[in-house]
Amino acid sequence: MKIAMVGQFPPHVGGVGVHIHTLSKELVKQGHEVYVITYPHKNIQDIDGIHVIGTKGLNIPGVRGLMFKKNAKKALENLLEKEDIDIIHGHYLFPAGAAAVEVGNDHKIKTYVTAHGSDMFEVYKKQPIMRSTLKNVLKKADVVLAVSNALRHEIIATGVSGISEKTRLSWNSVDIDKFSPNTNDSFKKEFNLEDKPIVLFVGNLIKRKNVESLLEAKKIAYGDYYLVVVGDGPLYKKLKNKVEDENIRDVIFTGSRTDVENIIPSCDVLVLPSFSESFGLVLIEALPCGKPVIGSNVGGITEIITDDVGLLVDPNKISSIASAIDNVITDDELRNFLSSNARERAIDFSKVNIPYDEVEK
Repeated sequence: MKIAMVGQFPPHVGGVGVHIHTLSKELVKQGHEVYVITYPHKNIQDIDGIHVIGTKGLNIPGVRGLMFKKNAKKALENLLEKEDIDIIHGHYLFPAGAAAVEVGNDHKIKTYVTAHGSDMFEVYKKQPIMRSTLKNVLKKADVVLAVSNALRHEIIATGVSGISEKTRLSWNSVDIDKFSPNTNDSFKKEFNLEDKPIVLFVGNLIKRKNVESLLEAKKIAYGDYYLVVVGDGPLYKKLKNKVEDENIRDVIFTGSRTDVENIIPSCDVLVLPSFSESFGLVLIEALPCGKPVIGSNVGGITEIITDDVGLLVDPNKISSIASAIDNVITDDELRNFLSSNARERAIDFSKVNIPYDEVEK
């Protein structure tokens, strides 16, 4: 079959891109042909047997989405003139999902959309002006996929006609060969982090990810550790300035990295203190590396972290985050217990789910 995906894709960094890449690779492996239409980037190229189509446009907040919807539709239309596409799949309800369903409806091609979390938890809830647009995408899609049960319930709560029957759970997956325990200490050497435990955060530096609370937790910690923040985003400068202005010791900002699979094995615990999270992809990347995880007691995180692999915290309480980190890094017995179960838990997320009715499972 020929499948057209629309959404974020490498070299763009982010969980949606990882999800599309993983799904596309599995489809290619099974003999299907996959085309991905993604955001503008100077280094767009085909990878892993996947045809990658970059669009034009500007990466300006507020304008980027609208431009991508228009340009993705155009790219889809051009693709349909050349290829007999069987399935269109938009990732993230807007703009990718909107472009997918409009073209799919016009050409009577079955269209799937995946909600990845912030499209519902942030955009739908906090931007009333966007609600009718997102509801329209949910209405027009033939099948709606949600990456966690928490997100599925949020989608059903919109009350769109028939939404309950066509909304399905489709967990993210992780490559447990790529993410695995290893003894490579190049990351520790790169930043000279060999004398203390490492607490790791990986993600976009945006308000929802709650990295500021990690910095506050570091200030009141009784354990001595390095806090390593991997990622970039609009809060990067503000967070770095906070560390300098308040003299918070042993905090390292690496910026965006493409070698996360080599960084996670160097840490002692990975922390995701988000205020909201539909899933938490980085958690299932840490587990196969044999790492304990700490995450907020919200959304899809609670579907990943069990008592034998990590701890849940209140993202609104600095003391809760600080205490959990201290407990893991200072209690060798606890840390070893959580680590010993982590990779086995990761196996639950290791199978790539092919969500299409038309593809034999």
